Amino acid sequence: MSDPAIIRLQIDGQAVEVRSGSNVAAAIAQATLYFHRSPSGQPRAPLCGMGVCFECRVDIDGVGQLRACMIPAREGMRVRTDG
Repeated sequence: MSDPAIIRLQIDGQAVEVRSGSNVAAAIAQATLYFHRSPSGQPRAPLCGMGVCFECRVDIDGVGQLRACMIPAREGMRVRTDG
């Protein structure tokens, strides 16, 4: 039995590999603990993992405020957090 396909993407310029079918939040969790900072500067990370809390918002390929837990990882994605 062969391994599932590997997806390669960049998180804040760092190369990350995840299994096909993973979401962007899973890829980010491999690269950093935080996804963004609150207005007061506190580091933030996902709470719900199902798109309700909005704590996983990131910039993907130049589009901001996307919920990383709701978006499947794709080959070549460029993800930017502000964590």
